[in-house]
Amino acid sequence: MAGESLSFWDYVKAAFHRQVPLPLLGAMPANKMALAVFGVLGLANPGFWFLGAAAEVAYLGLLSSSSRFQRLVQGERLAEQASSHDAHVKRAFQRLGRASQGRYRALVDECRQILGLGASEGGSEVLQGWRTGNLNELLWLFMRLLTSREQILSTQARVDRSQLEEAIAALRERVEAVEADSPLARSLQATLSIQEKRLENLDTAAGNLAVVDAELERIEQQVRLIREESAVSGGPEMLSARLDAVSSTLTETSKWMDKHADLFGSLDTDEAMTSTLPTLPQTPAEEPPPIPPRPPRRREHE
Repeated sequence: MAGESLSFWDYVKAAFHRQVPLPLLGAMPANKMALAVFGVLGLANPGFWFLGAAAEVAYLGLLSSSSRFQRLVQGERLAEQASSHDAHVKRAFQRLGRASQGRYRALVDECRQILGLGASEGGSEVLQGWRTGNLNELLWLFMRLLTSREQILSTQARVDRSQLEEAIAALRERVEAVEADSPLARSLQATLSIQEKRLENLDTAAGNLAVVDAELERIEQQVRLIREESAVSGGPEMLSARLDAVSSTLTETSKWMDKHADLFGSLDTDEAMTSTLPTLPQTPAEEPPPIPPRPPRRREHE
């Protein structure tokens, strides 16, 4: 999961709302309490207002400029994002049918085996983290494809193609039988255009379904190949390079998904899928346990 880019103003706001542990009081916004005290004292002597404002500016400036505090804020933001993504993937997983859930679980198991093999080869923690991130990208794309597949199948199940074709043929006969350019002819022609568009959408859905099925199988076979190669040869660097290559080849699939987002979004989905990299579901028994999230990239100036 890539780290969120934060501005200095973000750190200032975090410092202003930061709560610190106080004896007997617990976590409290000490700076806000100090401002309140200076505000009350300022009623007797306005000089306290200026003194309080200066103290608050100094406090915010020093804390916001601290690299330690900035790393703390970044870590908290990543934790919040991870929690949100976990819930997002959990909802997506629960919407899948049993067959799709089983298919997803099987791929997660394959990915865990890859991570286990990589760890046994003595790879560093950072290398293991990037390896995990690439596998998460594959798993998230796999989840999106499974969701899209079920949406397409649901659409196809709601429409009887033979009945639709018969209705179109009947409408064409009625259009030819009535007077041209009459109100009835225009109404029938409009209905015919709608029905023809529905039939066209069915053809498009069938084509998209073929692509989705091919990409699902492609991901499954790629993961199996990586696991088999990891078991018989190569070190952790080779494995990570292999994962990077696979991830880059799947970028085209992700772009194809985004290009057809309007189609998938119109198929009664409760919540649009995004390209944001999540962690995996974390409910025991029913869903596969998560792979650890990808560590944030270190900025060059740090």
